[in-house]
Amino acid sequence: MSIQTPRTKKVTALELQKMKKRGEKITFLTSYDYTMAKIVDNAGIDAILVGDTASNVMAGNDTTLPITLDNMIYHAKSVVNAVENAMVVSDIPFGSYQGDPLQALHAAVRIMKESGANAVKVEGGEEIKESIQKILTAGIPVVGHLGLTPQSIFKFGTFSVQAKKEEEAKLLLKNAKLLEELGCFAVVLEAIPADLAKEVSEALTIPTIGIGAGPDTDGQVLVIHDMLGMTPNFKPKYLRKYAEVGQIMDNAIKNYISDVKEKAFPSYDESY
Repeated sequence: MSIQTPRTKKVTALELQKMKKRGEKITFLTSYDYTMAKIVDNAGIDAILVGDTASNVMAGNDTTLPITLDNMIYHAKSVVNAVENAMVVSDIPFGSYQGDPLQALHAAVRIMKESGANAVKVEGGEEIKESIQKILTAGIPVVGHLGLTPQSIFKFGTFSVQAKKEEEAKLLLKNAKLLEELGCFAVVLEAIPADLAKEVSEALTIPTIGIGAGPDTDGQVLVIHDMLGMTPNFKPKYLRKYAEVGQIMDNAIKNYISDVKEKAFPSYDESY
C-alpha cells in the first residue's frame, strides 16, 4: 500500500484536468463539517465534495431533496474553513437551478460568495443547459453529474444502475459531450455500466469522476461516512469500506457509559 504524500498547494480545476492528461487518478471524498474536512484535507485528498448527501447522512432524510440552499452554504463554509489544499466543490441543491437560469446563477453566486467554495456541481444534461451557461458566464467553475442523479430519484423510482439500454447509453454520452462543450471542467458518472463509463471517459478531455461506474473513470468519489463504515445498513456493490469507524465509536461510547456508571471516570488524576 502506497502512502499518499500530503499536497502543499491548492488544487484547482486546471490541475484536475492536467491530472487526467498525465493519467493520474483523481481522488474525491465528501465532507460536511470542519472536523471531518480537516482530517480529509490533511490526508492529501485532491478534492472534497460538499454533497447534498448531507441531507441523508447529516439530517437523516431518505433523499437529497429536502436540503436547502442555506443548508448547503452552511456545510460548505464549514468545510472551506478547514481546508488548505483540496479543491472544494459544493452541490447546488434541488430546486435551486433546474427551472430558471437566473435562479441558478443566484444560487451559485451565493454558494461561492458566502461559503468560499471553489466550484459548484449540478445534476443533468440538456435539460439544464441554460442554467449551466448562466452560471459559467459569472466565471464559476461547474462540475456536471450524469447517470443516477439522486435529485431525480422520484423520476427513476429506484437507486439502480442507469443507462443499461443502448439508447440510454447514447443519450448519456451525448449529454457528457454537451457538458464538456458548455464548459464544465469535470463530470461525475454515477451508477452506470463500467464499459459505458470507460467509453465516456475516453471521449472527453475533461475528467470523469466515478461512483459505481467501474475502474476506468479518471477519478473516484465516495461518501465519507460510507467508506468509513459509519452507515452499516448501506451496502451497495460499488462500496468498499476502508474502516469500521462506526463499530469503533460504538465500543468507545459503551466503554464511556460503563466507566461513568461504575464511577471509574473521571479519576482523581483527571480532576482539577
